[in-house]
Amino acid sequence: MVGLIPVVAALVGFVAAYTLGIPAIPMLKRLKFGQTIREEGPDWHKSKQGTPTMGGILIAIGVVLGVAVAMGVSGLLGGDLGKEFSYKLSFTKIFAGLGLAIGMGLIGFIDDYIKVVKKRNLGLTASQKTVLQAVVTAAYLISLALAGLKATWIPFYGYINVTSGFGILFWPIAFFFIYGFTNAVNLTDGIDGLASSVTLVVAVAFMLMAGSFDFLGINIISAALAGALIGFLVWNWHPAKIFMGDTGSMFLGGMVVALAFSIDRPVYLLLAGIIYLIEAFSVILQVFWFKKTGKRLFKMSPIHHHFEKSGWSEVKIVIVFSLITLIGCGICVAAVKLF
Repeated sequence: MVGLIPVVAALVGFVAAYTLGIPAIPMLKRLKFGQTIREEGPDWHKSKQGTPTMGGILIAIGVVLGVAVAMGVSGLLGGDLGKEFSYKLSFTKIFAGLGLAIGMGLIGFIDDYIKVVKKRNLGLTASQKTVLQAVVTAAYLISLALAGLKATWIPFYGYINVTSGFGILFWPIAFFFIYGFTNAVNLTDGIDGLASSVTLVVAVAFMLMAGSFDFLGINIISAALAGALIGFLVWNWHPAKIFMGDTGSMFLGGMVVALAFSIDRPVYLLLAGIIYLIEAFSVILQVFWFKKTGKRLFKMSPIHHHFEKSGWSEVKIVIVFSLITLIGCGICVAAVKLF
């Protein structure tokens, strides 16, 4: 029966995200909380002007409700959560991880609010967003340090001590890792269903990996995230009836890095999150190449727009990118089983 607890988390996450979409979409339309399409974007995206945004709230609520209900059920069925909660570090990984995701989501919400309600098209300035993300990231890492995090796992080497010697470099590297991946997920959200679908695959992978380690709390969070994303995809699949906005993409960014750190395998996100990396590096390469040559390397960045302008449909891009993610995630899951 205890093995059904993640299923409960996924079901509650799905039902919450899907059901909330029924009143949220017309309400956001009435409030005129619609997406503003950038002038430099693909011409055919202009038809999406006014589509309700800030739908990431549905995902966040779905995850929180899924986790809360599943943990309650675990308590009734005598699950291992009590044992996990008795360890300060395990407890902190679970709840500080949720805090990281919610904190990043709140930054995204502020950004969306300024864009949509205050009619400032660029939202928060780059420096404002960077400072806020830095504060949330630092708070998360400090909480892990205070809870007693002493090691992280490196492929082909094993666990390294992060409290002395070269291991101390873990902390600044982790800071930029979290900051970079959160923004990379944000860049991946550019066409209908892309960030949702890719992150769904990642969530399922971390659910399987957490299960291999018997980390019930992380298993529950991953399952709730997967369920909430499926519920959201009902509304976000092409043609999207609602966009997640920065509220959702920033929440997802915080969520996936928290899951990676929670199983002591942040390095696995380099494979599981390969699409996030490709999206981010396509932007960096585009800027670098343009400054050097005055020409564009891609037709448009992030790279999903390049494929759009090359004639790929949004659905094709989502499917191909999700399959690439599936391969990367499959390698990670297999590695957990083997090593």
